[in-house]
Amino acid sequence: MLSDFGQVLIFMIISIGFVAIAVISGKIVGPRFASKGKDSTYECGEDTVGDTWVRFNFRYYVVALIFIIFDVEIVFLFPWAVVFKEMGLLAFIEMTIFLFILIVGFIYAYAKGDLYWDKPQPIVPKLDRQIFKSEI
Repeated sequence: MLSDFGQVLIFMIISIGFVAIAVISGKIVGPRFASKGKDSTYECGEDTVGDTWVRFNFRYYVVALIFIIFDVEIVFLFPWAVVFKEMGLLAFIEMTIFLFILIVGFIYAYAKGDLYWDKPQPIVPKLDRQIFKSEI
């Protein structure tokens, strides 16, 4: 009989074999010529408009990360709701603390303005031209 490590080794060898077969068969069967469609930029089934190397505002990524963090944290509410009656007051206190920390993080992100990914309008100082006219 094989040990646990031997079984893992055989599983890894088979897995690497499947990947190698897929890559090699793709190279053999796949087309070898580039076409205009293959070289074009493709996004969501639509042709691109303008330059494809546009720089995105960093706030877009911050909003996406905040969404992922809050989405993953909310997943913890479902198992808690299932065992809430069995755990009693302790589970309620723990989840209250958890939600408090989550809400404080949300308020902090909102206060910093990280939930808006559009560029804020710059404040342009106005020049008082009366000063310059009086000096002339």
